[in-house]
Amino acid sequence: MHDMQIRNLADNTQKSYLIQVRSFARHFSRSPELLGPDEIRAWLVYLLEERKLAPASLGATIGALRFLYRVTLKRDWSDEDFPLPRKPFRLPVVLSLEEITTFFESVASLKHRTILMTAYAAGLRVSEVVHLKVTDIDSKRMVIRVNQGKNHKAEIFLVGGRGNQRIAMSSDLIRDR
Repeated sequence: MHDMQIRNLADNTQKSYLIQVRSFARHFSRSPELLGPDEIRAWLVYLLEERKLAPASLGATIGALRFLYRVTLKRDWSDEDFPLPRKPFRLPVVLSLEEITTFFESVASLKHRTILMTAYAAGLRVSEVVHLKVTDIDSKRMVIRVNQGKNHKAEIFLVGGRGNQRIAMSSDLIRDR
């Protein structure tokens, strides 16, 4: 746990790593210190074939095990000891203007609609939207500053078109209350 805190890993990453390592140890009913590359491969095969985990989920497990063995337990293991699955390439689903409009119009609350439109217009993650403040939105320059982005990075996102008008309007509404 201390190794993760020292490296300033996100809280969700720390929780995920602990869950992954705990599941790995429980599966073999032994401490991870007593398990090696053969058990890691067997665990990954089990997750893939029995639990039907997606490659991205398997990647999270591998990340947790790499951290445990390389950083915490200081084992000098290669990438071959932690084989990553190839991720299938999938094109994103692109909604039509009509579908997007219908979706936003179906949200009754102006506040919730504005939040969703802001997230969509700027391409924000849910965790980034949750931490947004009115002062992070600069509707004159059409930018949103995200201070709590992925990997604790601050980022600037551009917003254009109608989304910007909605943001300006909602910022005024929020300030007035």
